[in-house]
Amino acid sequence: MQACSSTKYIADYQAIVKKVTIDSVDAKFEEQAYNYVQKDIRPVSAFSINVPLYNLFNTKDGRYKTNNIKPFGTPPAILDSTLVEISRTQIQKFLNNKGYFQAKVTANIQVKDKKAEINFKAQPGPAYFIDKLSDSIASANIKAVYNANKPAVTHLRTGMQYDSDSLNYEREQIYRLMKENGYFYFLRPYINFDVIGADASSKTHKVDVKLNVTNPASGPHKQYTIGYTHMVIAPNPDGFPDSARYKLSKDTVNGIIFTDFSRRYRRNPIVRYDFLKQGEVFDIRNENLTYDRLYELNIFKNVKIDYFNRDSTSNKINAAIQLIPQKVMSNRVEGEVPFNGGTVGFNLSNTYTNNNLFRGAERFELQVKGGLQSRIGGGQTPFKDIYQRDFSISASITVPRLMIPFYNPVLGGNGMPHTTFSSSYIYALQKDVSVRRIFINSITYDWFETKSKLHSFTPLNFEYRFGNLDRANIADSILQNNLYYIRLLDRKDFTLGMKYTYSLNADKLNQFRSFVYFRGNIDIAGNLLQGISRLSGEKHDPANGDYARILGLPFNQYVRPEVDIRWYKHIAGEKQFVARLNAGIGVAYGNSITSGIPFEKLFFAGGSSGVRAWQARTVGPGNYNRETLANDEQRRAFFGLDQLGEMRIEANMEYRFTLTKKFFGATLKGAAFLDAGNVWNVNRTTATVDGITTNNEETLFKFSKLAQQIAVGTGVGLRYDVQYFVFRFDIGLKLKDPQFSGSDQWVISKFLSGARDFKNNYNATHGPDNYRFVQYNFGIGMPF
Repeated sequence: MQACSSTKYIADYQAIVKKVTIDSVDAKFEEQAYNYVQKDIRPVSAFSINVPLYNLFNTKDGRYKTNNIKPFGTPPAILDSTLVEISRTQIQKFLNNKGYFQAKVTANIQVKDKKAEINFKAQPGPAYFIDKLSDSIASANIKAVYNANKPAVTHLRTGMQYDSDSLNYEREQIYRLMKENGYFYFLRPYINFDVIGADASSKTHKVDVKLNVTNPASGPHKQYTIGYTHMVIAPNPDGFPDSARYKLSKDTVNGIIFTDFSRRYRRNPIVRYDFLKQGEVFDIRNENLTYDRLYELNIFKNVKIDYFNRDSTSNKINAAIQLIPQKVMSNRVEGEVPFNGGTVGFNLSNTYTNNNLFRGAERFELQVKGGLQSRIGGGQTPFKDIYQRDFSISASITVPRLMIPFYNPVLGGNGMPHTTFSSSYIYALQKDVSVRRIFINSITYDWFETKSKLHSFTPLNFEYRFGNLDRANIADSILQNNLYYIRLLDRKDFTLGMKYTYSLNADKLNQFRSFVYFRGNIDIAGNLLQGISRLSGEKHDPANGDYARILGLPFNQYVRPEVDIRWYKHIAGEKQFVARLNAGIGVAYGNSITSGIPFEKLFFAGGSSGVRAWQARTVGPGNYNRETLANDEQRRAFFGLDQLGEMRIEANMEYRFTLTKKFFGATLKGAAFLDAGNVWNVNRTTATVDGITTNNEETLFKFSKLAQQIAVGTGVGLRYDVQYFVFRFDIGLKLKDPQFSGSDQWVISKFLSGARDFKNNYNATHGPDNYRFVQYNFGIGMPF
């Protein structure tokens, strides 16, 4: 269809390439050989929207435009005999480089109805193999370095099929080894190979390969060590004016001469991440490490490292590091308008950032955020019926090192370590239901074990919570039917604990490769306070409501582990399959055995990064159904409250692919997904009101009921990738909804037949909640 729609826009003497084949090439080389076909004559996939998109914007009067071309989509592959010949030559040369020295390639073109097929036919001939390997290395020192590292880096071995890529790899490895072992002036042209026997007259089809490493004309290669380092900071973000002259400092400390013309930075926090140490052998890895860490300080917009040698007879080189500062302060205002059926709201935040608070690259952030949510409908104007109000203020200081008392670890080889001090206050109001106030303070250490292994440890996490249930506006019948919410909202306590997080392969998340990603964290609280309480000799019985108290308030005691495991499978090109399992559980014990874990530590399901067919925090727990609320008035009072649980299990599968690389200046990608999961409670609770006892049986996790309690959704999505970040839009469709029972859980059957009656019946028993088969999700970044 795509080819036919494009042929009408080309001239009669032209043809569109619809098929390209390469015959008689070893299967292991077919894909690589196809890469040598010129891109302009490669047919576009029949499933791609690139060509239709290009046709939409770049045709006029029944012909393709020749000027004012819009950068949308990809033009069709139009036959060009010159490009065919270039492709034929390149495929033949590729086969020669793979050891088929006698290879010949011919090209055959067939055209019918303005559509062309190109067939490249190869006569590869015999493959040549390496019979003997030898080397001629002029410098004894370089030969020693090469031989010491050869087993770990070489791809060459006798008996292997000749491959010029292996020779190029060997050249790059030798060049790298020399740059890592002090040979500052070593260049690639000093390395070459002699290939003997690579001609058509050979009857043995074997070649001998000889490695040559020559010396420069001035004499043997010289190994260099680092002398001193000049580290110079420009006076302002514009750099060094050509007309101005500056006098460098004369103070040398540990081989570093530090000069700050801007007078805004302390010496130690900056020179700490200069890895070009005086007296050490020059190593290109230390240069790259210095570049990376100085940029990661986030206070310099440009870093430049040069070298100079004042004495040509000396084996020392001196480094000159020039740093151009960037603007220190910034302010960011953000807003969002969350909406769903029957509600609308807004959130507004202001974030002030100072990247050099104490002149040592300390990052200070102060954020003030507020928002509200309102019910709409029934002829009411927006924000007439506001049922939620939120306000928060938070501040943090991040220092680019680990600030540990009496210990100064040397880190930074794999990533920038950080120590973060943070504090925040949160106020949340649910009209006629509750008011919650939360105060949180923490200290966190982040460091890299390797580039792929990240540790985060919070030794001190203090959280104070004050929840106040508005019992004057809540009838006893509501308390009876909503033990789940009451237990969460009406609590006053505090937490003292610690957290630890370990992640593996986070640095590979944006790469098209196959790997396993893992992130695990654990949050433990209350054990220290429990120990102090026991030492005091006081007797407490939490099971009967007699809690141990500190400063007059009961403290939380729980453990909360969580894991996120993903398998990324690279299929081909920019196609990828991702499978994910996310699970966590919060277990309260000791002083919290009856009160449970804090509200903010509970899990939720749904949302743009979970089960996407549901809005965030509207799945579960278990088989929970808001129909248990007695009437519209009660449901209205509890409208919008999060549905949370003490345990979560979620699984996702997603297939990702590229639709077009040219879509309004960015890449448009697509996805198809299947999500499943829910949250549950693990502690059974009961309450008695007016002589009637209620419990949370329908929210409990039971393995025998797991299949009945899982929510299942599917959908498709678009990702607008502008390289630095991704705008995401997903459409989720409910398949199975655990709030119902039996066959009614498969709501997809209702969506396909009788959707209107089903929604009307649901709205009558659940209003003001409305049922939505389809959920739209907007987000920034990938869901996982």
